[in-house]
Amino acid sequence: MADQDWPESLPVAQVRIARPTDRLAEVVRFYVEGLGLRELYRFENHAGYDGVMLGLPGTGYHLEFTTYVDGSPGTAPSAENLLVLYFSNETQMFDVASRLGEFGVEPVPAENPYWAANGGLTFPDPDGWRVVLMPRPVF
Repeated sequence: MADQDWPESLPVAQVRIARPTDRLAEVVRFYVEGLGLRELYRFENHAGYDGVMLGLPGTGYHLEFTTYVDGSPGTAPSAENLLVLYFSNETQMFDVASRLGEFGVEPVPAENPYWAANGGLTFPDPDGWRVVLMPRPVF
């Protein structure tokens, strides 16, 4: 898929999805060692917060996970709050799924049947948030 510019009315340069967790080390291990994202930046004791930003170098899309000294809400709101990762082919997807299996992470049924019907596999992260691996892009 070719790079596309953001609309002129929303000239965004970077996107970060951030969420709290009480299991920062476990979550980072899942996304870095399990899925294969890279740790881009880490901070400690910033106004009581520790955090890690994950992603792919050179891209404008990152995940940030934070934990607060007094605790953070970390439960997933529903089985439909998803991070969906699209691969170029099934082999690439199954390589990542196998790596997650080596960590003891097994797929769970997706609430929405669309994902499984289109070859997707759904995995819970350590906080219960769902990550869907899809074998090919939709566009």
